[in-house]
Parts: sequence; C-alpha cells; structure tokens
Amino acid sequence: MNAPIAAPVSAPAVRTTCAYCGVGCGILATPDGAGGLVVAGDPDHPANFGRLCVKGSALAETLGLKGRLLAPRIGGREASWNQALDLVAQRFSETIARHGPDSVAFYVSGQLLTEDYYAANKLMKGFIGSANIDTNSRLCMASSVAGHRRAFGSDTVPGLYEDLEQADCVVLVGSNLAWCHPVLYQRLAAACEARGTRVVVIDPRRTATCDIADLHLPLAPGSDAVLFNLLLAEIDRCGLVRENPENLAEALAAARATLPSATGLAHSVIRQFLDLWCNSERVVTLYSQGINQSDSGTDKVNAILNCHLATGRIGRPGAGPFSVTGQPNAMGGREVGGLSNMLACHLDIDDPAHRSAVGDFWKAPRMAEKPGLKAVDMFRAVEDGRIKALWIMCTNPAVSMPEADRVARAIAGCDFVVVSDIMARTDTTRLAHVLLPATGWAEKDGTVTNSERRISRQRRSRAAPGQARDDWRIIADVAARMGWDEAFGWQSPAQVFAEHACLSGVAGRLGSDFDISDYAGITEAGYDALAPFLWPQAVGRNGGRFFGEGRFHTPSGRGRMVAVTPRLPAPAGPEWPFRLNTGRVRDHWHTMTRTGLSPRLSRHLAEPFLELHPADAARLGLRQADLAEVMNPQGRAILRVLVTDRVAPGHPFAPIHWTGDTGPSGRIDVLVPGAVDPVSGQPASKSATVAIRPFAADWYGFAVSTRPIRPACDYWARAVLPAGHQAELAGRGQPGHWEDLGRELFGLGAEPLLVQDPRQGIVRLAYLAEGRLQAALFVARDPVALSRSHVIATLDAGCGSDILAGRPGADQPDPGALVCACFSVGMNTILAGIATQKLMTVEAIGRALGAGTNCGSCKPELRSLLEAARTAPITAPELAPSDQT
Repeated sequence: MNAPIAAPVSAPAVRTTCAYCGVGCGILATPDGAGGLVVAGDPDHPANFGRLCVKGSALAETLGLKGRLLAPRIGGREASWNQALDLVAQRFSETIARHGPDSVAFYVSGQLLTEDYYAANKLMKGFIGSANIDTNSRLCMASSVAGHRRAFGSDTVPGLYEDLEQADCVVLVGSNLAWCHPVLYQRLAAACEARGTRVVVIDPRRTATCDIADLHLPLAPGSDAVLFNLLLAEIDRCGLVRENPENLAEALAAARATLPSATGLAHSVIRQFLDLWCNSERVVTLYSQGINQSDSGTDKVNAILNCHLATGRIGRPGAGPFSVTGQPNAMGGREVGGLSNMLACHLDIDDPAHRSAVGDFWKAPRMAEKPGLKAVDMFRAVEDGRIKALWIMCTNPAVSMPEADRVARAIAGCDFVVVSDIMARTDTTRLAHVLLPATGWAEKDGTVTNSERRISRQRRSRAAPGQARDDWRIIADVAARMGWDEAFGWQSPAQVFAEHACLSGVAGRLGSDFDISDYAGITEAGYDALAPFLWPQAVGRNGGRFFGEGRFHTPSGRGRMVAVTPRLPAPAGPEWPFRLNTGRVRDHWHTMTRTGLSPRLSRHLAEPFLELHPADAARLGLRQADLAEVMNPQGRAILRVLVTDRVAPGHPFAPIHWTGDTGPSGRIDVLVPGAVDPVSGQPASKSATVAIRPFAADWYGFAVSTRPIRPACDYWARAVLPAGHQAELAGRGQPGHWEDLGRELFGLGAEPLLVQDPRQGIVRLAYLAEGRLQAALFVARDPVALSRSHVIATLDAGCGSDILAGRPGADQPDPGALVCACFSVGMNTILAGIATQKLMTVEAIGRALGAGTNCGSCKPELRSLLEAARTAPITAPELAPSDQT
C-alpha cells in the first residue's frame, strides 16, 4: 500500500523588505512549500505597519524563472563562472594598465543592496583608483543630495514618516504620492481623516494624489522655485523669520525680486497657499521627482529648504522638508558613496583628509583623488571612447537614460561591456559581451535604507536559481582576480555590513552625520536578527530627527540658505511646441522586468500612452484611443492617446516603463535630452520639447494567445495574462493575407475560424484546439472596440465561434477595465454596484466589492466614478460599455 502524499509544510515567515520604492515597507514572505511565497505586510515594521501597495502585494507573482539569466554568458554562449570572472578581471586589468583607471566605469543601481553597493564603491574608488562609479539614483534624487549638502553641510534627510501624521499641513511638490509611494499616501490620508491635516498638492498635472488635497496648485512647469521664493518673501513680511542661517539677507533679497506671474497661477490661489503655509506651525514639505528631475533641480530644492531654515520648521515633530526617494535603496547607495562625487559614509571626495581616512581604512593601493563622471557624462565618455570597459549592475540604461537611443549605441560600441542582472533579455543585456547572473529579491541577504534613514534587512526566503550569485560576491570575486583578494575576502554580507559600520565610525569622528558604528562588531547571529533602525546609531547618537536644536554640519554649525534666482525652462518653439512631462503609473515599476511578469499588474494600464489636453487633441485631430507620433531631435515614439483635462494645454504626459520587449515604440526616454542640472548632474527628464501628430495607421489590432506573441508591425505593446499573453497592434499597409499574419503572430499552423468584412475593414481570427481558445486576433480600421476583459477571460477556456463577437452574451457579466488590481474589480462591476446597490461612498464600494480596501491606490478612481455617476446617473440597462482602449 502506498503511503499517502503529505501536503507541503509551510516554513516560518521571513521578515524582509519590499523591492520597490523608497518607502521601505516590511514584508512577511512565507514559503508555501511548493517553491513559491505568500507575501503579506509586516505589521511590526515601522515604515508600513502591515500596509502594502498593489506592487508589493504582487511580489510573489514575479518570482518565476521565465526570462531569468541562470548562468554566465560570454558572447551569448553559456560559460562557467571561472571563465566569466577571469575574463572580466583580465579585460578590466588590461584596460587600466594601458589607458589608466579613468578608462573604466561602473554604472550601478538603487536596487542593489547596501552590501553590494559598498563592495562596488570600494573596488572602484579605493583599488582601481577612479571615481567613475555612478548610479541610476543620479536620475531621481541627485538634486536633493546637492541641495542638502549646500543647506545642511551634509546629505541628511531631517524628518521621519511620523511627521506626516503630526503635521498641521503637508505640502506635496512634484510628487504623485498616491501612485509612486502609496503606503505613505495611505498614512497621510489616514491622518487627514483622523486629525484634519490640510494637504496642498503643487503639480502641473492633476494626479490621483489631488484626491485628498485641500488645495491644488497647477503651476506652470518649472516654476517651483518662483513659488517658494514668493513664500520666503511672505515669511519675511509676516515676521516669521525665527532663525539666523547663513546667507539669510541674500536669500531674502532674491526672494523679494521674484515676480509671481511666472507661476501661471491666479493671485488668489497663491494667496491661499501662502496663508496656509505661514499659518500652520507644523508644516512638512514633501517633494520628489517633479522637483529633482530638472536642469535647475538643486535650486528648487534649496528654495524649499530656505523656507524651513528661515522659520525653524525643521527637525521638529510634524515639521520639515522631506525628500522621498524612488528606489528601495537609493539612500543606502548615498551612504556608501555610490555617487561619483561622494565617498563612503557621506564623506567628501574633494577633502584630502576624508580621502586619506577612507584610503587608510581600506588599505587602498590607489585612492581616487577627484570626482568621477556623472551618469550622462559617463555614457558620453563611453560614446567617444574615453571609457573602454564598462560594468552595468542591476539597471537598464538603454531604456532609462536620457537620449536612450544614443546611450544604447554608445554601449554597443564600447570595447568591453559586462552586465550583471537577473534577466537574460533586456535592452541593455543584449549589448553586453559578458552577462553575469545575479540574485534577485527573495534570493539575497543584505540591508536597505528607506527615505526616512531607516535601515532594514532584506532576507533570503528562497534559494538562488541556477548559478545566480549575490552582487557583492561577484564583485569580490572579480576584485580577488585583480589581485586584491585579502581586501575583498568577505564570506558573508554580515561581514560587509560590519566593515561598512566600522568605517562609519571613522567618518563620525570626522564630523559625518552618517555613523552606525554601534554595529561595527555585529556577528552573524546579530545580523540575522537585525531589527529596523534609524541612523545614526553610535555612542551618544541615537536615531531620531536631525537639526531640531539648530545645529547643522556646516563649519559654522548654522544652516546655510541659498539665494535662488529661478531659472525657467525656455519656451517651447514652433517646431517643437509641446513640453513633455514623464513619470510612473500606479502598478508598474521602472522598466517592468519585475512587474511585467504579473498579469494583474499589467491589466490597469497595459500599453504606453500620451495624456493630451482636449484642446490640444482637437487641434491635432486626435481622438480618444488614437495613436500619436511624438518626436524631437533625440528620437520618436508612438503612444496611445488618452484625452484628459488632467494635463494643461501644451503639456502632455507619458509614462516611462515600456521597453524594446514590451512596447518598443513606447520607449519614452528616447525623447528626453541630455540636459542636466549644473550642480547635481541630474537630468531634466520632465522637460523634453516635442512635436505631436496623428499616427496614420491603416489597421488596428488586439491579440491574445496562450503562447508568446511575436509582433512585427509599426506599433505594438504586449503584456502577460493569467493564461497567456495579449498585444495591442497597429500598422501601415495591409498584410497580404490575415491568416499569414496570424501564423506569424502566434506560431500556429492550424486553420483559424475567420470572419472578414472588407467593406468595414473588420477581420477576426480565432484558433481553437479541442474547443478551447488558443489565440485570437481582432482587426479594425479604427482602434478596436471590444470587451478585452471578456476575451482575456475566455483564453484557454471552452468556447465556440461566438468568441469572434468580442463581447459576452447577455447572460454573462462583463467586469470591464480593471480599476482595483488588488482584488481584480472592473469598472463595469463598480458602476453596476453604484447603480443597483446604491453604493454612494468609497467605503460602501469597499464593503460590497472589496475595491480600495487593500492598498487604497484605486480610491481616487473610485471617487471619480462616483462623481461621474452623480452627474450622469447610471441605470442598470446601460451597464454594458466595453472596456475598449
């Protein structure tokens, strides 16, 4: 008699940290006994107290091995680790010997763990002897770093998340908190509900975050420094200057000389903002990429900091400026000197005493003596041959850098390129000579630091797949082969962390704000048990807020104001009349190498789009769901049109996430010029000037398949589904035979069911096997109108020829376009609930349907649907709109 098969036994939950934004949410990852994980928020983690956004909730859905890089590759062929590491060490050593240390570079990532970052920084700056190591964090928060250093004498974030819950007024500047930092948005929304916190949103675009705003200031793009100079002048006029920072008189003079007209705001709106800020003793000004991603981003940061320095509203409960970062470990990278103009532990590479101290600690044979190349300049140096060997770690610059096409060509032309990544096929890995398989989230051990300076552990909860290795280990193995095995002889990430903590003690004695030397002697057991903590942690220094007592890290000990003369963007000209804003969507992340693996994260917004004001759309002859061609001297993109008054005339918006694998014509950074802030080197990613015109497609298509779809047409964007794949398509010229196009798309040889109406330009193909739908293609002269949710639900399910109708029968529910990704609640389901169940509040919708009750990111959309229902009441018979694009 066979013994019964035991059910898988789940292992204990592993306390770890989320892989996405800089909020740094704690996660409980529980192995499910079948190779996967069950993910939940950690109720004891002080960043999120159990909350998670939809991306964090879906992390377990992104852990499959599809597309993973599982073994080293040289020239596209699998190789052993020894072969790959020997070649990397040899080529870097030879290049340095022939051309000097500055002929090589590392481009790293805010998604590396601190231990990985530390190893890379040590190798480049202390042993290779160059500071040519920069990071994709340069693209998101370098202007904050520069502004902090000018004002505080250090790159210090003074406040804590709890300040959002203690403030009387929270001002959000250039931050779509609801979509980009959803858990902080939830904490702020709860504070509004509980204690009446007032919220101001300053953003040219009306974003989801405006849902909780008492005041929205749709200022002219680029005029943020003007507004905060007006605030500083008002602070002085009202007698609210309570501190005596350096350069106060100069900063006030610049503020008084600033004219309000450049903001494009009505005087009454400016007055409301000034009164609210000045009359609220506890004010938090929280800012993000809308401030940083500018060619005057550092000045904008300092214009904000000036107001807090002058009033003393800094470092106190509920008061202070607050920079929130976009990546899980952007702060950790700053702490170890991951930027090319910094040393480890917030020391200054331009200071000989700091260089000497770090060099002595590392026993470095050749310390870098000057700042290295910042990101844009680094890839220019790759382009012109000054950089001859390049190592890219955990990032995708061929998509995410400004002038992305130019950057891709530069990488392709470099003598020797190494890429460490978890994925085998990205726009960047395709250009590499050597690929090194790295571990990803849930597979590696280390630490990350969130936006409030809280260091948390990321813990391994599953085995590394294939031959993947931790990044710190790969770096140490290359360093050993270059002759520095003793200095990189760590056997665990705990040893790397302990060394970093020990070095921070050296930095602390030199006056650095960053000092975690309490952990210099940490053991493996102590590291395993390490609880989240705020830095600094050293003798006599114990976390908390900075600067509340008025002491700063400047030589005088006083804060330092900066006289800001606002620099406004040059007006868009007649040839390129639109100024393009860029940013993120709710459910995707960076270039989608992780979120693109989750079907539900792809359902909210499944293709690249262009938000266009109705007046602009009418003038251009563009309608909802048309395709628009967007172009400038840097490049060209084709995007789906979304007509909306959320954007101002002349200022369209497009998301950053699509790549050569998911939507090649939607690679938006091909349009972004390489203009940078002169102080921080951060690119101006939100101010490309472009021309827009209709893309004259002869046909549009929508396809689903249980197998990967292989488009070859002018426009396509694809996404994963629970049972397969989908693609939006469009092209010029008519294919000779639609059956041939179907075979090319789906790789199927069977004859399809075919419905064709040449007069109307309608073609519909369906491939069935044993009565189950394997693939379908819907073609029309105009953007295809059908129930996508119905077709997707039918894929790999029993069906007949009625699938070609593209809509459910009268007796079948059609949930409509996805609104709540957490619980897969569609628009039609919500509208039906409003109409038939009289669900008149967001809370009522949540109780009845679940929508909005987990991460809360869809609540602004729920409120919009409620508002629409109030202005145009819906009756049950009308609840059949398709979820057409």
